[in-house]
Amino acid sequence: MTLIVFDVDGTLIDSQHLIVAAQGLAFAEHGLAAPSRVESLSVVGLSLPQAFRRLVGDHGPVEGLSESYRRAFNLLRLDPNYEEPLFPGMEALLQRLHARDDIQLGIATGKARRGVDRLIETHGWQDWFATTQSADDAPSKPDPTMLRQAMAEAGATPETTVMIGDTTYDMEMAVSAGAVAIGVGWGYHPAGALFGSGAATVVESASALGELFPGAGPVFP
Repeated sequence: MTLIVFDVDGTLIDSQHLIVAAQGLAFAEHGLAAPSRVESLSVVGLSLPQAFRRLVGDHGPVEGLSESYRRAFNLLRLDPNYEEPLFPGMEALLQRLHARDDIQLGIATGKARRGVDRLIETHGWQDWFATTQSADDAPSKPDPTMLRQAMAEAGATPETTVMIGDTTYDMEMAVSAGAVAIGVGWGYHPAGALFGSGAATVVESASALGELFPGAGPVFP
């Protein structure tokens, strides 16, 4: 049986506008100039402390920024126009994969557990995933612990596990855990960087991703 583990932000859902806005509010609260959009999106996929450490360095207000970001993100969610849409075709792809008896699904994300649970509840995915790993459960990507825990929970092996993500952190985590790394080209890191970090292939659409799993048994690039 194949275990297919998905990243969330930039892979399943398009949350970039919220991430950039929340980072801007967090930096403003601490009297700091906000990072550029490119800088903001470059750290998506890391845990909050790790992300802010990359943006401000070890001596910056990492914990304070992390707390400010959480508050800002939750505040932005209260906006009646709040939206974190799924990328085109991903809902249908997940549904098809979930219906197969030779595939298990998982999540491995830099989101907090609260955010993962909210996502699953919002989309009615309560019984779709054999394992869900969050920033509260393991060290930040690209440390492989998160993916190894997912494999252990699902009873999978590295040889039958695929990690699907949009960042180099996802690819590096997969390679370190011995799993197959598949990149998606609609997220926050370019295809060249994904290949350079160990991606076996990079797909540009949900339909192309689905074609990698056409029938029974593991089908890897």
